[in-house]
Amino acid sequence: MQMPPDMVIFDCDGVIVDSEGITNRVIQENLKTYGLDLALDEIMRLFVGGTMQGVMDLARDMGAKLPDSWLDEIYPEMHAALAIEVEAVPGAIAVLDALDAAGVPYAIGSNGPHAKMEVTLVRTGLRDRLKGRIYSREDVPNPKPAPDVYLLAAKNAGVSPDRCVVIEDSASGAKAGVAAGMRTYGFYAETPKERLATICDALFNDMADLLALLGLTK
Repeated sequence: MQMPPDMVIFDCDGVIVDSEGITNRVIQENLKTYGLDLALDEIMRLFVGGTMQGVMDLARDMGAKLPDSWLDEIYPEMHAALAIEVEAVPGAIAVLDALDAAGVPYAIGSNGPHAKMEVTLVRTGLRDRLKGRIYSREDVPNPKPAPDVYLLAAKNAGVSPDRCVVIEDSASGAKAGVAAGMRTYGFYAETPKERLATICDALFNDMADLLALLGLTK
């Protein structure tokens, strides 16, 4: 694919906002109260890139005695922590600036709900900048690893999938990008590199390196 692409679609958590450590700590502490005591790295391994319904189902399979109202409980806990602590991923805003300067459109495609992104993107000052270009698994029939959210973002921008690049930090999300027919770059700053290596077209662990991959460096 010739670079720069016609569009870049970013996952949100762990790619644009540095939220994974915060949310998974909240999940860890909560699950412990229901009898499932897991190390934080195990929480990250099991749950990053999925949906909270998926977290609930797997935690129950592993022995957690979660009530049916668990999602209504855990989301406010996560949102409260994120509203105080979350910051943008280092270098992510510089990438958005470079895309703007090059006239390359971009969007967010996330497995997270809009309510969560409202918290994280407001806190990081990015909500207004991304207004109208924030897509959630709530907007499509199927969450990642299905390609639905990425295809919706491209369709609404009027860009062919084969001219889009997806930026992901989870295997599930990377599979969604590939399934969408989009070039997919894996960000492994907090993800074990080997989980992305067999799926992605390229890997990077510093947002400064993404500029070169997107053809945005002079």
